[in-house]
Amino acid sequence: MAGEIKVTLKKSPIGRKEYFSRVLKGMGLTKLNKTVVLQDTPEMRGMINKVSHMVSVEE
Repeated sequence: MAGEIKVTLKKSPIGRKEYFSRVLKGMGLTKLNKTVVLQDTPEMRGMINKVSHMVSVEE
């Protein structure tokens, strides 16, 4: 079974490539300081790694 991880958006995607905005939107992060609980799957880990400079993660 996959666990859960909390992801919080800490930096704005404004001024960055559209790719980052799409990844964040796919994760459900639309506003600063919004926190979402996601399943800990390889797919989600990959998305988190792509935007790791913009989010904080709690296990």
